[in-house]
Amino acid sequence: MPQKSAMTDKQASITRTPRPEWGKARRIVVKIGSALLVERATGRLRATWLNSLIDDVAALTESGREVILVSSGAIALGRHQLGFPKGALELEQSQAAAAVGQIGLAQAYQELCRARGLIAAQVLLTLGDTEERRRYLNARRTIDTLLAAKAIPVVNENDTVATTEIRYGDNDRLSARVASMVSADTLVLLSDIDGLYTAPPHLDPGARHIPLVQEITAEIEGMAGDPGSELSKGGMRTKVEAAKIALAAGTHMVITTGKVLHPLQAIADGATCTWFLAASDPVTAKKRWIAGHLEPSGVLHIDAGAEKALASGKSLLPAGVKRIEGVFERGDAVIIRAADGRELGRGLVAYARSDADRIIGKKSSEITAILGFAGRDELIHRDDMALSRK
Repeated sequence: MPQKSAMTDKQASITRTPRPEWGKARRIVVKIGSALLVERATGRLRATWLNSLIDDVAALTESGREVILVSSGAIALGRHQLGFPKGALELEQSQAAAAVGQIGLAQAYQELCRARGLIAAQVLLTLGDTEERRRYLNARRTIDTLLAAKAIPVVNENDTVATTEIRYGDNDRLSARVASMVSADTLVLLSDIDGLYTAPPHLDPGARHIPLVQEITAEIEGMAGDPGSELSKGGMRTKVEAAKIALAAGTHMVITTGKVLHPLQAIADGATCTWFLAASDPVTAKKRWIAGHLEPSGVLHIDAGAEKALASGKSLLPAGVKRIEGVFERGDAVIIRAADGRELGRGLVAYARSDADRIIGKKSSEITAILGFAGRDELIHRDDMALSRK
């Protein structure tokens, strides 16, 4: 049983029936801040709290959910071990602290997951990994593969190599990018506050809690406060920015307090929190993005059999492609045209033009022998495709 700690006395306020979005969420991204993970005075992990969180993760996976953790804490752990002073660190100091702290953080997750029959997997990302399409696809496939193998991806920004100019700087926005990348149903931001208020409650006793946000207006943005403690780079402002990213991707987002044991179970029990609701689901939002916001780099001309397969909801296989136009790399957007020249839709292609030329008209089982490596069976996966309406 977990040892009693100061955090056990700060239980969530159970005030309402939980929203149905939580019960329906199959893929969940959970962001954990440094201030929740690391004791300020000692620089050590909050072991009791982290145990309770992994208990919640285990329960969710047992119920058939997929959970991805986006965890801060490496710099906060490493700076203490290296004896760096309090306050802001130079970039080189932050990178050194991350190099030390990441080892202990990964070990903690590994041990706690293993004790519950789970496998933890470390995934370190930089800004480019979620912004540049080819690297984006690589990262997404890695995480999808880990989830299919029932592992728990633990994601963090690769602070050891990221520079000031090419980094997120806070894990609120990183977690939103990850949620978008993996088409998560819900993003959970565990915070030191139980949601969005009309004003910072520590400054305004009359501040009111906002339980539901369906559109991020200028008024909502104006309610965001300034960043919090030195351990946490994020504040309510970055959380609202994260909500913009998540909602655009069709992912719901919830801000709730992490200052309780079993914070994810608390959401299911109806804890006070703020839900930001997306207008559409992740697949619909992604397809809308593909259809209208990407400049196509090439054209794939397909046969009648492939056209029929696409109409029935299947992916585009190399065997159904007759001819290719344009110059493109893996992850670029291309137009899909029928044999008579009609545009059927657009999609993100899984192979560069040089490789696609070699496999079109071939069976997927022949790809490895032709290219010398095991690529995807599909030239364009159905989840990466937006077909035109008839």
